[in-house]
Amino acid sequence: MVQTVSTYRMLAGEKRIVLGKPHILSRIFFYVGRVERLDSWHELRVSFDDPQFLSYFSIAAAENYFSASGSDIFQGDIWVLNASVVDILCTTTEILH
Repeated sequence: MVQTVSTYRMLAGEKRIVLGKPHILSRIFFYVGRVERLDSWHELRVSFDDPQFLSYFSIAAAENYFSASGSDIFQGDIWVLNASVVDILCTTTEILH
């Protein structure tokens, strides 16, 4: 098993791959969160293999994270877009088996 923990400073409007596609091992857990106050509306968007963010999960307001676990979770690139006008700290965790 391998665990990876990362923190990124996401500039306003920036998008990037925060968790790359695993090539040898399989992803069994991932977490993407923002480090902010619970009452802020600064939005992070999480997309799965879609750098154009046509379909995404929004992390804003009281929702400070998105996570999934299990043997059948998404195995591709996970993108994050800072959809707000301020910089946001984004934290990620991934466990590969």
